[in-house]
Amino acid sequence: MGTKKKLIFCLIMVVLFVGTVFFGSVVETGDGDRGNNSTQSTEQVVSDVGTEQITESVNYPTTEASTVVDITTTEEPDTFAEDTYGIDQQTYDELIAMVDSMSVEEKVGQMFFVKNDGRFGASVLEEYPIGGMILFAGDIKGKSVVMLDEYLTSFKNATKVPMLIGTDEEGGSVIRLSKYPTFVDEPYKSPKLLYEEGGYDAIEADTISKCQTLLGYDINVNFAPVCDISTTPGEYMYQRTFGETVEETCTYVELVVTAMKQENMGSVLKHFPGYGGNGDTHTSVIHDQRPYEEFQNADLLPFKAGIDAGADCVLVSHNVVECMDAQWPASLSEEVHRILREELGFKGVIITDDLMMSGVSSYLNDEESAVKAVLAGNDMILSTNYTVQYQAVLDAVNSGEISEDIIDESVLRVLIWKRNLGIL
Repeated sequence: MGTKKKLIFCLIMVVLFVGTVFFGSVVETGDGDRGNNSTQSTEQVVSDVGTEQITESVNYPTTEASTVVDITTTEEPDTFAEDTYGIDQQTYDELIAMVDSMSVEEKVGQMFFVKNDGRFGASVLEEYPIGGMILFAGDIKGKSVVMLDEYLTSFKNATKVPMLIGTDEEGGSVIRLSKYPTFVDEPYKSPKLLYEEGGYDAIEADTISKCQTLLGYDINVNFAPVCDISTTPGEYMYQRTFGETVEETCTYVELVVTAMKQENMGSVLKHFPGYGGNGDTHTSVIHDQRPYEEFQNADLLPFKAGIDAGADCVLVSHNVVECMDAQWPASLSEEVHRILREELGFKGVIITDDLMMSGVSSYLNDEESAVKAVLAGNDMILSTNYTVQYQAVLDAVNSGEISEDIIDESVLRVLIWKRNLGIL
């Protein structure tokens, strides 16, 4: 075929092809029914570019038996509330409004989980509107069931925002309520002993029983489970840990948190980022010199298991974990809190261990440690010397040293916790 004829032939083929595509598109996008032999469907996809909407036509291959699904959207959903706090937008809006309605004094008060130990009565809440109270022997010893009920009711009635009422009922060497047969027939057993007697089934049954007992006395937070890994007898934390392999400890933590959540009991994972075989920060400054890889491969994993199971709160220890921050105890370290938020993805409440302990008091006085704790990223402060520390944080907010935006974010998390427990 000559060159001229070839050119004419090519032009004819191009015209035929364009015509076929044009008329085929008219048939496919018309209002009439599609035939069973159609091979493509056209759907409208809307994407956002700034504040404008651009509609694009996208062709998707289909089979003869397929149906057309409308995937048109007007805008991307607002996922900030879910991504940041794990709640839906309506709940977020409601709680933000509640935060906005509170005074600075009320907001700062919500950030304190106070150790009472029988030192004060409900009238103190008029000046210090605390967010939570943790019970020790001084709150329980010598009381009857009726007396304890009246005692806790007086605090509940004195609060504008319902309080978290907590205790340490780990079982074994750390018990509060079950220490006294007036309230519990026998002390709760340690996780180690329960596992030896009946495996995970015994632990689950014990957790459920414990939650129901505590809730019966209006205690809505148990500072448990212990997520630390210690497998050597004689170590400070050994008696309080599950004491098995990393994998078994993860299973234990997940099981306990899940059971607590089902019973509507607040859970607290402790002591982040993992105590290991270190000594007691109640009485001394502890430096943890283990490499970060050891935390990644062991200590952090039970905390991650608890977080994934829906834990409400994480308590941060006072150990100086040098691979994360060689300068500050974990409870006062911004980097430790960054790891908890960003690397472990925790959205809930972060609380310090008690700031009166030597692991912190050796560094800063009560006022300084409270302010530093808030700036480090804690949402709540476990506090014995609450009057001094409350005033220190309040003064720091009023002076601008602590931004009120930081306070608002922490208070929002505390309110979310209370709402999830059904007490708000």
